[in-house]
Order: sequence, then structure tokens, then C-alpha cells
Amino acid sequence: MNDTAKPDAGPAEPSPAPGFCRDCLQPAEPVALLPGRGERCAHCGNPRLLRHPELYRLAIAHIDCDAFYASVEKRDHPELAALPVIVGGATRGVVSTCCYVARIRGVRSAMPMFKALQACPDAVVIKPNMEKYAKVGREIREMMRELTPLVEPLSIDEAFLDLSGTQKLHRASPAEVLARFARRVESELNLSVSVGLSYCKFLAKVASDFEKPRGFSVIGEAEAHDFLRRQPVSLFWGVGKATQAMLARDGITDIATIQDMAESELVKRYGSIGQRMARLSHGRDVRSVSPDSAAKSISSETTFDTDISDAKMLAAIARRLAERVSARLKDKHLAGQTVVLKLKTADFKTRTRNRTLADPTQLADRIHASAAAMLAKETDGTRFRLIGVGVSTLMSDETADPDDLVDRDAARRAKAEHAMDDIRRKFGNRAVELGLTFDRPGRGTKR
Repeated sequence: MNDTAKPDAGPAEPSPAPGFCRDCLQPAEPVALLPGRGERCAHCGNPRLLRHPELYRLAIAHIDCDAFYASVEKRDHPELAALPVIVGGATRGVVSTCCYVARIRGVRSAMPMFKALQACPDAVVIKPNMEKYAKVGREIREMMRELTPLVEPLSIDEAFLDLSGTQKLHRASPAEVLARFARRVESELNLSVSVGLSYCKFLAKVASDFEKPRGFSVIGEAEAHDFLRRQPVSLFWGVGKATQAMLARDGITDIATIQDMAESELVKRYGSIGQRMARLSHGRDVRSVSPDSAAKSISSETTFDTDISDAKMLAAIARRLAERVSARLKDKHLAGQTVVLKLKTADFKTRTRNRTLADPTQLADRIHASAAAMLAKETDGTRFRLIGVGVSTLMSDETADPDDLVDRDAARRAKAEHAMDDIRRKFGNRAVELGLTFDRPGRGTKR
């Protein structure tokens, strides 16, 4: 006890947690300003001080670009800066993403476009430009790989990073390196990211959703149990509305209830989902950041401006989608053994059909042949608003498309397809097309 302390003095104020300013990166030495304004950096005067007791011990991060597609469009079109922007299809499409101005008005990703425009009638709607977004995403990904080789992409605009053991290389803690990264993305690409930092992947991803945009949030190991106890079960990845409804029927709506249940009981009731919830509820996540984590499927889909029931029209659109999937497979040196057809009816009911091939393929011809066969069984006059074609069961293309001893023309078609690929690489995707794809009615949102 301090000899100078008064006998009736209360407990001493805890010293501030270690930290730094996210703007100037100087140590977080607070300077008092006006009452109620909170502390600000003593060096630059900005309020973005980052403090946490475990700040310099954590190394697992999740980085998520803020409203990525919409932010890219606003960057490239400065006149849109203050306007609500929606990236997505026409009236019949869905919202791919939207800026924060539109989100304040009630627009959300995956919302039908007509509902989005009801909520925000003055929104500027922009058709997605996936080629542009992918290019920017690759630039950001390369910046991430300069920080650590352990980068696990989740999508075009988000990834996990493990910065364990990089402190000597960067002469800075993982937290400081991540703050520098966020500043670099803003200065070089004029885009913003949000960062979540923790000791495991689950909580890093949870943290990155806090304080968007330009957020940087930390969840430490000491606080994880109590923090999770206050959260709803919807915080768990993979626990969607149907699972939430099932849990609610059993009286489970928050993670506190999960924490108080035995893992064996949760497994008995809910199987593998129960086991995952049991472990994550206590902040236990042993998954490592895996840079080799491969995509599970590759697909392309389109939403029509008007419903289509005509079999020939649908087959022509399916061919174009198969070509897109094939191009992505070839670009990544992958092949798939299961062809997937997705259809959405005019009343929003989804049909998914699968066909497993004898050998993996990356050829548009084979992908379309399987998709068309499945499609023929579905085109009975039903009106469809969406069609998608994809492949799953992905693997290296080393064993793809062996000679077909039954279909003697298969080798000739494969040779012709590769020749068309060469022409498209030189002169663009529209340089050569099959007669089947010349007339593509009902174009809408494509992904």
C-alpha cells in the first residue's frame, strides 16, 4: 500500500491499457480535452486511440473491406461520394452490396432490388463489374501477403491473417502492422478496411464487424467467455435463420444458454453443429490460418429482368454461364467432378440439381452438357427468374478431361474449345462465340 494514500481513499484507478494512435501510430499518451469528448492522441490530436490489455500479445486477424463493391465505384466516380449507391441487378435483381449511406436507409446485401428501391428510391444503382473488383481485390491480397505468408482468403474482399512470429521482421507488433496496412490501403487505393484482432479465427472475424467502417476492434482471451455470454446465438457462423428458429423452439436464444449446457447434450441434440456451438461458446477455436484453403466450388449465375420459361433461351444462357465457370477453372488450373444447376422460380423457390461426372472437367462443353441435361427435366413451362451453373468437388486439373472412348467427337470439341480460349485471351471474351450464345435474352444481374 502507498504510505501517502488516505485511509478513506477508494481503490486506485487502473492504469490505461497499452496502445497507440491508429492515425500517427505513436504510443497512446492521452491528452485531456473538453469534458465528454474522451481522450485524444497527445501527438496528433485525433481520437482513434487503440487500447487493450492484450493488444501486443494477439496475432490472428480478420480483414474485411468496407462495402467493397460500392466503395470501389465511389472511388472511381467521385461525384457519387455523398449519394446512396447500390451495386446489383436491375429491378429484378438483388443487392450485391451497398454503401453506408444506403444502409442507413434500410438497404441490405442480398435484398431484392425492388425492396431496396422502396427503402431508398433515390439510390444510384450500378451493375456489378466483377473484373474490376477482382483486380482491386488482388491488389489488396498482395499487400496482405507482404505482411505474412499466412493469408487465408474468404472472398474477394476479406481474409484471415496469422502474424505470429513477424514482430522481428516488421519491427512492430501485429497490431501496429495491421494499423499500418489499413493506412496504406487508404492512401494507395483510396479504400477502407476494418480489422478484427484476437487469439482465434472465430473471434477475429466477430471483432472485424464492430465499428465499421474503418474499424479496428480487439477481443482478448481473458474477456472472451464473458463477452460471448452476452451475445445471441446468431453470432455463430453457420447458424442461420432456420437453425435459430430450431434453437428458439428449444428455448435457446443466447450463447449463455449454450455455455451452461454440456457438450455431450448439444451433440446429442444437434450433431456437429451442436459440437461447434459448444466449443465456440467458450471461445475455443483451434483452426489455423491456412493459405492453401481452396475454394469448394466455382459458379456463375444470372437473374433475369423478366421471367423465362423457354427451354432454348435457358439453354443458351446456361451455355454462357458454363463458359464463365470454365474460364475460371482454367485460370486457376482446377477441375470439378460435380456439375451443379441452380434455378429460382418466379415465386422465389430455389431448385438445386447435381450430377457427378466419371472424370473431373474444366471444359465448358462438358459442364454445359451436364447442366443442359438437368435443365431439360426442369423446363416444363415453369417460369424462372434466375439460373446458375457451377462445379464442385474441385481438384487439380492434372487428371481432367481424359480421352472419351465412347464420344469420339469429344476430343475434337475440346481442341476447338482450347483454340477459342487462345483467341479470347488475345482479342477479348467476345472475340469468338458459339451460335448458341449469340442471342442471350433476359440479361440481368450476373455473378
